[in-house]
Amino acid sequence: MLVVSARVPAERRLAVTLYAYAFLTDLVLLYPVYTLLFADTGLSVGQISSLFVLWSAAGILLEVPSGAWADAVSRRLLLCLAPLLTAAGFALWVLVPSYLAFAVGFLLWGAGGALRSGALEALVWTELDRLGAAGRYARLTGRARTAELLGVVGAMGLAAPVLALGGYPAVGAASVAACLAAAAVATLFPEHRPGHGPRNHRQAGTDRPGTDQRGTDQPDAAEPGWLASLRGGLAEARADRSVRAALLLVPAVAAVWGGLDEYTPLLARDTGVPAATVPLLLLLVWAGTTVGGLLAPVGERLTDRGFAALLAGAALALAAGALVRHPAGFVLVGVAFAAFQLATVLADVRLQARISGPDRATVTSLAGMATDLAIVGVYAGYGVVAGAAGHAVAFAVAVLPYLLLAGRLGARRSARRVRSNRSLPENTGVS
Repeated sequence: MLVVSARVPAERRLAVTLYAYAFLTDLVLLYPVYTLLFADTGLSVGQISSLFVLWSAAGILLEVPSGAWADAVSRRLLLCLAPLLTAAGFALWVLVPSYLAFAVGFLLWGAGGALRSGALEALVWTELDRLGAAGRYARLTGRARTAELLGVVGAMGLAAPVLALGGYPAVGAASVAACLAAAAVATLFPEHRPGHGPRNHRQAGTDRPGTDQRGTDQPDAAEPGWLASLRGGLAEARADRSVRAALLLVPAVAAVWGGLDEYTPLLARDTGVPAATVPLLLLLVWAGTTVGGLLAPVGERLTDRGFAALLAGAALALAAGALVRHPAGFVLVGVAFAAFQLATVLADVRLQARISGPDRATVTSLAGMATDLAIVGVYAGYGVVAGAAGHAVAFAVAVLPYLLLAGRLGARRSARRVRSNRSLPENTGVS
């Protein structure tokens, strides 16, 4: 279990806890082999596809309600519960492997992801804002995304030897253990709840209603229930144009490349390399995504036009890398994924900076739900184009929305000024 000394500054303690939680959440050895488990159990391709649909549906349906629950009850509590639900699903898979167990496991996994999404971003921003360090949100979240990727890479490296030693039960047990460790780490997150009375604007470094001077949680008599949090988050997204624009920017940036990521192995195979070489090409994609997360502090310096240029450059690099139909093209694919990861972090920064009400997790979950819905559309569109023209053309066509978005952002002479309590400095790159 992670132990953080009380002498360590609060911001560093938050960062260490966040990185450990992100790493352990994705240190799931079942990741690279669960489709093999399904096939070895006797499931058809159609049945496996139906499981993925259940997984996506669970996340979409529970995303916003769970965000409202986090705002109404406790974000830290949901971060503890999320990996426990996932662990229960993984345990079902290896203890009683069957279609029903896999379906229930995916529902639990989807629910766990929904509990974590929104709550994590809201908690981190609120704690940094309380410390007067909201400007470091991009740095922390960028590094947290890198920690997630390292967890996935670690899982991919450990899965083969563990599977060879103990089969699927051993891989499942290791995955459950990682989830339990993530739940334990989540208990170390600080939580200073924002007040739920009148919608006061953020005041960095000040204590919120419901929090005493020592940072311990105190009940707030005005704290609303789940439904009031849901209504509050929806109302803020609907009434404030800057919040609404920032919310819509998240799926506009994150959905397409997030969906294309699932098809990169097929794109790699179409370059003509042997199957054993495909993972080596994918390492370029993973490396690019990792670098993109680490570049978040630099990316904050981009102007609005710079952000547009980042999207356009990434789109052109991805299209060129795919259409070259050669292994060397994956260098450009890796560069594109680095830029898209950076743009996704910056879009999240913009959203968090625009939210002023107490229902932060609810608003963030709205962006997450919109992203999930858009990704489903990407899957459908990709299947149609790839079936007709191949994977390289499908990748090239998929980036067209980024060029349109970049054109719209670049056409604006400067970022629109909003009320000072909801805006970022001119040079943030997300204004």
